[in-house]
Amino acid sequence: MAELTTADMTLIDTLFGMYSGWVLDFSNDRFQAFFVRDVGVDIYKPRFEIHGTSKGKRLRAFLEIAPPAYLTKALAALWDVRESERLGKGAEETVPHARARLNALVVRLGGKPLPAGFDEPAPAAPPAPEKKGPSEGVLAALEQEFLALTTMNDAAQARGYAFERFLKRWFDAWGLDARASFKLVGEQIDGSFEHRGTVYLMEAKWTDAKTDAAALRSFQEKAGDGFEGTRGLFVSYSGFTDQGLVAFNAKRVILMHGMDVFEALQRRISLDEVVAAKFRRGTEERRSMIPVRELFP
Repeated sequence: MAELTTADMTLIDTLFGMYSGWVLDFSNDRFQAFFVRDVGVDIYKPRFEIHGTSKGKRLRAFLEIAPPAYLTKALAALWDVRESERLGKGAEETVPHARARLNALVVRLGGKPLPAGFDEPAPAAPPAPEKKGPSEGVLAALEQEFLALTTMNDAAQARGYAFERFLKRWFDAWGLDARASFKLVGEQIDGSFEHRGTVYLMEAKWTDAKTDAAALRSFQEKAGDGFEGTRGLFVSYSGFTDQGLVAFNAKRVILMHGMDVFEALQRRISLDEVVAAKFRRGTEERRSMIPVRELFP
């Protein structure tokens, strides 16, 4: 048996009529047929005559003794009939917040929410998701900085340092917490960053020659000497030799070449998504070098 308050009973009476003895525009036969068909209860059984034999008094008895599942089913069905009759007459809703108030009662009693009315305003569209990542101004500046690097006439070492500084700013812009180059005992690390809880060591190479398998193996060994789960990203501006890609057995290293950098910058592709896609596709297809253009066609 559901516990209905005085306010609940008043709302039900306001919406459907009850204390007057009538319920909506039901005749006796239609009222009985409605309860049998839509609620699964014969409202004309003697147990619903505790207050009298009118339709309103039978409904009142039903509200007092019916289990919540039947009660919520009856209220939802009565609402459907009321709405159908109101809309058929072209009548305005006269009860303030009628559907919302009855819906709150039905849900409180364990029933399903009432469907929105046909003449109710459509729900507002959800707000557009907030754009994550750097602003257009920052991305445009990074793109111009990279293009300027391609025209440098400085020595290879100077271009390499400038490339490392650019990569740090690029990774920082996408929230990947990049670290500048640092030295360990006996070796140089060009940088590192954190991606979705994983630390990546980074190797940045800007030379006219493509990177071969020996350089890739050497870097993978560096990454492998780190804590369990450490990965590596090798960024080679000129790319990688075909033989090197065939000979290199990548286990924890993904690769990026200069065209990848340009594509991601020009098309404003999330660097976070680029790293994630390279690692996943690389793992699934056992390919250390999958171009951004292929990953994001």
